Amino acid sequence: MKRNYLVILALITVFALLGGAVTAQDLTIEYQYDITGTARTNYLTFTGPIRYMAVEKDHFDGRTGASVQTSTEKFQPYRYDVKGRNALPDTLRGLFLFAVAESAQPKIDNLTVDKDRSGVITIQYVHRGTAYRLVTDSSGRINLPNGTFQKRSIGFISGNNPQVISTDFSRNGQANGVDWDKVWSTGVAGGKTIPGSDKKTGNIVSDGADPASMFYWDGSLQVDFRGNELKINGGLNAVKR
Repeated sequence: MKRNYLVILALITVFALLGGAVTAQDLTIEYQYDITGTARTNYLTFTGPIRYMAVEKDHFDGRTGASVQTSTEKFQPYRYDVKGRNALPDTLRGLFLFAVAESAQPKIDNLTVDKDRSGVITIQYVHRGTAYRLVTDSSGRINLPNGTFQKRSIGFISGNNPQVISTDFSRNGQANGVDWDKVWSTGVAGGKTIPGSDKKTGNIVSDGADPASMFYWDGSLQVDFRGNELKINGGLNAVKR
């Protein structure tokens, strides 16, 4: 109860700040991640206007199985408004979590990052049966609120199997067999029952701030991808609707 109360107070602080002048970089992000999950240099840093809701170079703690600075909890006031409506794409939030997760997570979630000749970077992964895709512009920027963020239900989690994926999208029914072209094809219909369950696949949906949210984030984050290292840096402004 005390923890929930703290989060509510933090969210109220956000709206108090939104009521006044909005300055640049209300929320700053610094992220570094080796997509193999094995590097010890992985971290997430974010700073914002809410007291006690910021972290510096948070990372996974193998002893506790959680992040060292509890960034997962501390980031929540920047993710939702006071009524629990998304102010930030789930796709982006999920990507940040890799930096504070166990080393096996990118393999479990089939995290893939590709950069084409034009400079566009595409990031894809599937977590708990939902596929996510983020696409930058040709300068490697993630633009909010109108960037390319998509998600689609393609499976579910079951017992000791981290993810069961519909064979409509995976050659072997697992995350490591996902065919991303099929996932993001409108020609592959959703609404089909996944064999062995009562779960159904979904259609492609845009993943952004809830249109009814009290505020949203505006700005851009710069992405850099070299070798296996993914970096994201930049600042966003909170905009009241």
